[in-house]
Order: sequence, then C-alpha cells, then structure tokens
Amino acid sequence: MKSYTITVNGTSYEVTVEEHLDGAVSAPRSAQAVKAPAPAEAPKKAEAKAAGRLSIVAPMPGKILSVKVKPGDAVKRGQAIMVLEAMKMENEIVAPEDGVVASVEVATGSSVEAGALLASIN
Repeated sequence: MKSYTITVNGTSYEVTVEEHLDGAVSAPRSAQAVKAPAPAEAPKKAEAKAAGRLSIVAPMPGKILSVKVKPGDAVKRGQAIMVLEAMKMENEIVAPEDGVVASVEVATGSSVEAGALLASIN
C-alpha cells in the first residue's frame, strides 16, 4: 500500500493505493478531503503610476522590440506605439484612442510581465 496526497482545484486528498501481484493498482472506495495549506503570497511588486489618464498595459509577457513614440507625441486610435515580442511573434501595441502620449514607461529591450504599465495617454 502506498499513500499519496493529491491536490485537485485547491482541495487536497489523501489517497491510498493498493498494489496487486499482476501489476494492477486499486484505490479504496472513498478518499478523505484534507485542507490544503494556503499558498504563500508572493511579495507584491511596486506598481508604476500612470502619468496620463489612460494606461496602456502589456497584454502578455514579452520583450519590447521597439518604442515608436515619446512623451508629447500626438497619436491616433489604432496607431502602433510599440512592438512587443512574445513567443517569437511581434505584436503591435496600439493607441486605444486619440490623444497625446503622457509617459512611456519602458525602453527597447525591456522585458515586461503581463499587465505591466507600458505607457499612458492624455
């Protein structure tokens, strides 16, 4: 008999498996749910505060290949403001609406996480 702890959707189960001579295994008819220890909280990163009224964030983790605007530049809705490489694909990050770039928070070559502040627009 071997005992295992299996976690499914955050609930841990103690399972005992019985081995047979023919190599087959079987489990008892019922398994007891046990309370899983709460995962340790990761320290929260300091989030940058946007200078403009509209924040533009990274949709996925990746690397900034190029920044096409600088603070003070006027942008139109749909205009590419930077290129983010993720999974060997180049993704244009575009302005969600017309405005003026208030801040650019990343530089070419920067690695970013999903949700990281890239720029802001007024």
